[in-house]
Amino acid sequence: MAQDLADINDAEIYAVGSRSLDRARAFADTYQIPQAFGSYQELAACDELDVIYIATPHDGHYENTLMCLGNKKAVLCEKPLAINGRQVIQMVEESRQQQVFLMEAIWTRFLPQTHYLLDVIRQGMIGEVHSVKADFGFPAPYDPEGRLFNPDLGGGALLDIGIYPLFLSLLILGKPSGIKASAVMAPTGVDIEHGVLLNYGTNACAHLHATLRNQTRSEAFIYGTEGYIQIHTRWHEPPGTVTLVRRNERPVVKDFPDSSNGYRHEALEVMDCLQRGKIESDQLPHQFSRDLMELLDAVRVRMGLVYPQDQG
Repeated sequence: MAQDLADINDAEIYAVGSRSLDRARAFADTYQIPQAFGSYQELAACDELDVIYIATPHDGHYENTLMCLGNKKAVLCEKPLAINGRQVIQMVEESRQQQVFLMEAIWTRFLPQTHYLLDVIRQGMIGEVHSVKADFGFPAPYDPEGRLFNPDLGGGALLDIGIYPLFLSLLILGKPSGIKASAVMAPTGVDIEHGVLLNYGTNACAHLHATLRNQTRSEAFIYGTEGYIQIHTRWHEPPGTVTLVRRNERPVVKDFPDSSNGYRHEALEVMDCLQRGKIESDQLPHQFSRDLMELLDAVRVRMGLVYPQDQG
């Protein structure tokens, strides 16, 4: 994000905050950032800031966002927006009460290949969509204290990478009418691998998979009555390649090169929203984040995954 912001006109990284002043200063020195703070509270109170990007571990998103919004600072918060739906509802309510911008940082939503995908579907080029199939997986070294496997930090495959296939199904098919899920659990009690089947009445379904123990192809397919779309590996990030296959026609392959790290697209969306005085993005509105977390919560129930933050 810091590298991408440095290449955007009218964007300036003015301050960085960390729980360690030494780490904050080291980061500031690397990216020529004027201010470094040894606490998130000091960062949130900095009057010169327009928007704060929150990239703390999952368990910090809720409190950090509320603190920033309470200080009238716009927020771009990494996915997942919080640990559960109760937290997301409070975050959205705080954004609206304070009339301060809030957006979940799902970078995939703003990538050129995603815009192309949605345009193809809107134009009816693959007909009526019947199914979505997506996966995301890589082998992660098991560390019970690390963020990927520690339940206190919101660990597990679902919130870290399983959110991407669920995001895609929600974006294309909307909210499902039925949910089935199963998981393989790590010794810490979080999911190391899972499969999800979403049902949309008698008309459509989604087949989703994520794992922290194997390298998967990490591709996505959207199947319709007149053809299908394939988003090649790794489908959720730049650069992207998309193949459109229509019945009785030659496949059309489109490449979407990207010289950035991929964060510039969501950053530009935030800047545009702030310049227009908006408190949410039309492309990724508050309701979408609420629906996505509701879906994540429902999948967790079926997997038997409970976090400490769910209590009370």
